[in-house]
Amino acid sequence: MQERTAEQDLPYDVFSRACPSRGTLEHVTGRWGALTLGALHEGSLRFNELRRRVDGVSEKMLAQTLHALERDGLVHREAQPTNPPRVDYELTPLGREVAERLKALIQCLEGRMDEVLASRERYDAQRMPTP
Repeated sequence: MQERTAEQDLPYDVFSRACPSRGTLEHVTGRWGALTLGALHEGSLRFNELRRRVDGVSEKMLAQTLHALERDGLVHREAQPTNPPRVDYELTPLGREVAERLKALIQCLEGRMDEVLASRERYDAQRMPTP
């Protein structure tokens, strides 16, 4: 009898089309999800602070991203009953764990961008049509 691996014992398989973890992976790894989680890793932010930190995101896309991340249990939204209303966003413990892993990836990419840019140049030069 063949022994089962730890991966086989997991109840979810992101590579399976019907697996619910696939949706969460999309929310986390999409452009705005990853940047939002990365920004919130720095600490609690209000909506407009977050929008300024995640340069280029529209108000609509940020709102949709925050809703998805909140629904997945990665972000906590706290509305204060003040006038005007104050809404703060922060990571949940699960969100912090995910963001820490994302931040490691972000730091790796930022630290290796010279290599990436050089690779792009080589790639593009090899594919340029000769006149």
